[in-house]
Amino acid sequence: MNEEQYGIDIENAHKKAIALIPEDFFWSNFDECAPFGSDEGDTALAEYRDWRLENPSTPTIECLKWVIESIGEIQLEDYNEQLLDREKIKAGILDKDFDDDYYFYTLDVSVIATGFAQLVDEGTIAAENKPVIQVAIDRQIIWAELIENREHADRYIANLNVLSRVLKAA
Repeated sequence: MNEEQYGIDIENAHKKAIALIPEDFFWSNFDECAPFGSDEGDTALAEYRDWRLENPSTPTIECLKWVIESIGEIQLEDYNEQLLDREKIKAGILDKDFDDDYYFYTLDVSVIATGFAQLVDEGTIAAENKPVIQVAIDRQIIWAELIENREHADRYIANLNVLSRVLKAA
């Protein structure tokens, strides 16, 4: 990756990432249903790259930990499959005092984009990161299923399912 590179760019991506994810949506800078197409995903990609430049030999789980603790205001160990309780997610959506857009969408998209940024730039996703990223993907699928009138929900869920497949193969 070039230090001056900004945004997702298939031309400069690792060859393994290109081989694993030929789908056009993944490489979009503007598709809200893509990992890097939202403001949150684009920011996560840029922040991952900055973090990686400053921490070239640090395990990338530390970057995910930083994302989860700073955005989600929870500990890494609490970001687990217990967050996939459909009824709790639904209650969060219905609770007018809970910012589900932030604590579900922003957090999960940031985790997904951070995790897949490693694949784009380095051609791999660290094994210890995969369960964390899978929680984010799975929670986004549930969240998208529960949001009423969610624009592009079916396409978003289909894209998340592609990411889940790639995560297993990476």
